Amino acid sequence: MEPDQVRALFTRADGQYLCARWGRPIVPVVFGVEEATLSVVKGALEAVVALAGHRMAETDPELGANLMIFFFRDWAELPEVPNLDRLVPGLAELCARLEAAEANQYRIFRFDPEGAIRAAFVFVRMDAHLAAVPVETLALSQAVQVIVLWSDRAFADRSPLVVAEGGAVMLRPEIAGVIRAVYDPVLPGVAQDAAHALRLAARMGRLV
Repeated sequence: MEPDQVRALFTRADGQYLCARWGRPIVPVVFGVEEATLSVVKGALEAVVALAGHRMAETDPELGANLMIFFFRDWAELPEVPNLDRLVPGLAELCARLEAAEANQYRIFRFDPEGAIRAAFVFVRMDAHLAAVPVETLALSQAVQVIVLWSDRAFADRSPLVVAEGGAVMLRPEIAGVIRAVYDPVLPGVAQDAAHALRLAARMGRLV
């Protein structure tokens, strides 16, 4: 990818460049799915975390679980989850806005004092569109979108996934390269200078 293409993945609608990665091992917990689906979701997370060269753990010493993924049918269900409003202030108002917008997914990130990701909440409303998506595809898509803080426009026009020969769905090679580069230990855990995209593009060339 050219530096301009990399830069676009982390440039938000307001023009701000912001790239952040997880600063601690990821400890996921998944709600609203059956056991078979749970294993698929966790398998997708493990694959993307391994790609990044990052780590997962059994527990976070501060938070217990630091990646919470919720699958549900209606936004009105979320405010009824015990204590979730303590973790996500303004949850009822947020859900009302998302319902009005007919949104089917939303992600909230929390950051440590240095700016690296310390926690994330992923909300997936299983509308007719998402219900028709194979669970493997849905799980991989969510894992990719939570491993790095992407721009709010990063995948608006093009999915991070691609259908390979034989029908298997996989991560687009260039996006995999970006993820690996973001997690290069030489680079900072968070960057707000667009020149960071030049360093990512250079790392991608070396990591191929």
